[in-house]
Amino acid sequence: MNYAGWLVWGFAGTIVLTILMSFSQAFHMTRMNIPYILGMIVTPDRDRARLAGIFMHMANGWILSLLYIAAFHQWDGPAWWKGAVIGFTHASFLLVTMPIFPSLHPRMADETYGPTVVRQLEPPGFLALNYGIQTPVSIILSHIVFGIILGTFYKMP
Repeated sequence: MNYAGWLVWGFAGTIVLTILMSFSQAFHMTRMNIPYILGMIVTPDRDRARLAGIFMHMANGWILSLLYIAAFHQWDGPAWWKGAVIGFTHASFLLVTMPIFPSLHPRMADETYGPTVVRQLEPPGFLALNYGIQTPVSIILSHIVFGIILGTFYKMP
């Protein structure tokens, strides 16, 4: 495995994915803010949650890029289209499993019971549609770009 390539391109892909998701929010495609949601797992303080969430999101990006790279090694090397396929698969899995987030997140409301004093974050709902009708598109496209970056620039040793 090319560790330097993994570190550089896993980081770069995560930065680009995060920027794309931020643009999605800025252009009102989605209200979902993954770093904020992640940060609220560890602290109820909204300002600290953003900072903690950014670090958690970057760590997740690096860890998940290892799975992409492992798939490239099993799939006879990286290619942009292989990264896109893995990114689409990753995003699809994420979207399908988002409805279970309230049962895992200490500060996310449940669709059945609604918000409480502690659980104030909105639940994502089916395909994260509670965050906006274009949220699935935003998630899928950003993860495909993440995969394309890894598939294009990661070089096997």
